[in-house]
Amino acid sequence: MDAGQLSFGGDPPGGCTISDMLQDLNGKTALVTGASKGVGKGIALELARRGCRVVVNYHSDAKGAERTVQEIEDAGGSALAVQANVGDSAHVDAMFEHAVAEAGGVDILVNNAGVQTWKPLLELTEAEWDRVIATNLKGTFLCTQRAARLMQAKGGSIVNIGSGCNKWAFPNLVDYTASKGGIEQFTKVAAVELGRYGIRVNCVAPGAVEIERTKEEAGDYAGTWARLTPLNRVGVPLDVARAVAFLVSPESDFITGQTIWVDGGLFTKPAWPYD
Repeated sequence: MDAGQLSFGGDPPGGCTISDMLQDLNGKTALVTGASKGVGKGIALELARRGCRVVVNYHSDAKGAERTVQEIEDAGGSALAVQANVGDSAHVDAMFEHAVAEAGGVDILVNNAGVQTWKPLLELTEAEWDRVIATNLKGTFLCTQRAARLMQAKGGSIVNIGSGCNKWAFPNLVDYTASKGGIEQFTKVAAVELGRYGIRVNCVAPGAVEIERTKEEAGDYAGTWARLTPLNRVGVPLDVARAVAFLVSPESDFITGQTIWVDGGLFTKPAWPYD
């Protein structure tokens, strides 16, 4: 099967394949962190659908990463899994060295890897704070820096995955909120500094997206958040992945330093007492 026929499970209604979509990412290599499951996996599949060779990063879920790679390869795409803790500079260096050796470089970076701690501020431990900041914020810094050094000569595109925490104060998620707010500001500074090299840096901020982790937050996660969302549904990984694919494509080549909200209007809607 050639790239023009790539089709994955979970395609949009109507059996849409890559032949129905833009073919503007053929020949590109994309590195997606935290791509063993959830939103990261959805992004990896979509970028492969658009023609990218995908480096699937994971920290501890080797089986999940291999399943992501297998789905891409079964559909005729190209992918490899690379283990790395994105909060550790030695791991990050080794991951990029592997990407260069196996894939020839990195044209697209998606900083998706993230962890969170569900705990009140007064009970949060220093170790829990450090773990979240190291993975989410430091990991974004380390990977962006390494990728940008590779991209200096010919340009590239970086997308950082934010959150509704970029805008709203989420109780019991103070470390996660701090990291995601930092990612949005980091995105702006990186875009300003790296623009001279033809490197674009943007942020995608998802709203309520139903994945393995969020399903555990509430007995009826989809129903709970759909009631608050103007489009009356929660998101799925493909919603986020499509926004990422747009931001790394030539169609967005004059867009940088921006945050795109993929939230069905959730974080635009005010607390309104007359609903």
